[in-house]
Amino acid sequence: MTGELLPRRTLGRTGLRVTSLCAGGSVLGSMPGVFGYDLPADRAIAALREIFRGPIGFLDTASGYSDGESERRIGLALNEIGGVPDGFVIASKADRDPQTNDFSGDQVRRCLERSLTLLGMDHIPLYYLHDPEHVGFETTMAPGGAVEALAALKSEGLIGHVGVAAGPVDLLARYIRTGAFDVVLTHNRYTLVDDSASHVLDLATERGMGVVNAAPFGGGILAKGTARQTTYAYRPAPRSVLDRIAEMEAICARAGTDLAAAALQFSTGDERIHSTVVSLSSPERVRALLDMAATPVPEVVMQQLSAARPGAASRPPAYPGDRRADEEAG
Repeated sequence: MTGELLPRRTLGRTGLRVTSLCAGGSVLGSMPGVFGYDLPADRAIAALREIFRGPIGFLDTASGYSDGESERRIGLALNEIGGVPDGFVIASKADRDPQTNDFSGDQVRRCLERSLTLLGMDHIPLYYLHDPEHVGFETTMAPGGAVEALAALKSEGLIGHVGVAAGPVDLLARYIRTGAFDVVLTHNRYTLVDDSASHVLDLATERGMGVVNAAPFGGGILAKGTARQTTYAYRPAPRSVLDRIAEMEAICARAGTDLAAAALQFSTGDERIHSTVVSLSSPERVRALLDMAATPVPEVVMQQLSAARPGAASRPPAYPGDRRADEEAG
């Protein structure tokens, strides 16, 4: 089923037409501290060749992924094929300086300049404010700060649309309410295990924004299973969460279906979500993802999986800083 075309959806008010699946570029730069393995450049570029010649028409990366190595490898692959394929959308993100924590307007401009150089592009259709929880809402929204710089870059024609990509859900909601953003990206907070970002999806939809959901497998456990992985969102998963995932595995086994396919389609099947980001590290994983998207999952199974989801009291906080960031947002 890898040859099946993916549906395209209009990304909110941006007018960009994106596929329901988006190739995640975080792993492409090799991030062993996050993913647990190195990814050689030739393997990453092989994955990119498969992406660019296949039905996926959307790719997400960031200036901070492996200090630009993800963008550099993407740029090499684009150069090899003669540029961005027609209709393909590439998104990237501005990051704080990891050494100084600087997330000023000047830092945003430096990020974009390097992104354009590494990608070999003169314009990026979608550029996000990335992980602003590290510096705080007030800092990024201050005069001359990161958000003001992104708006200026849009008016200058260097980027097409402005997004915000973050973890803490209440902080994301606060950014959405500013009206400064065209697209929101949430990660690890809208999965079969944790639907805490649901109100963010509602808020963004009400405002006509584009909605992108990343990490539908919670860092891998919903694809690999509890026998192979015991972390959720790169942290040890609570026993209550592991037990619920094991229950979900049993539900899928009884129905003769695949938990990974169900986890993916939980996101791709949600009408509020325009595209779902999955990190892809090899041609084989690209093809496997397309197969998951095409695997039939009975509605009764999705209902049973929803009933097995952990309650709010035992929901896994994806990162240690979530509670602090959400408290600040409130």
